[in-house]
Amino acid sequence: MMHADLVATIAAVCTTVSFLPQVMRVHRTRHTKDLSLPMYVIFSFGVLLWAYYGYLSDSWPIILANSITFVFSAYILAMKIRFR
Repeated sequence: MMHADLVATIAAVCTTVSFLPQVMRVHRTRHTKDLSLPMYVIFSFGVLLWAYYGYLSDSWPIILANSITFVFSAYILAMKIRFR
């Protein structure tokens, strides 16, 4: 694995895994009052675009990490809308 790919993979794992505590907390408590709806809308759209960019540039670390992060952020977004 090339150095740049290794750095990208480590960064992708860190940023993706960082969402797990929030996803688990929202899932467990169903509490989303303190989360910003506009932030999650913009963020979800942004990671979707990053995943598409990864596809366009054939970068699997970017594709996988942002696809997984999109699922996490979309779940939080859906729960925010559902429980407002």
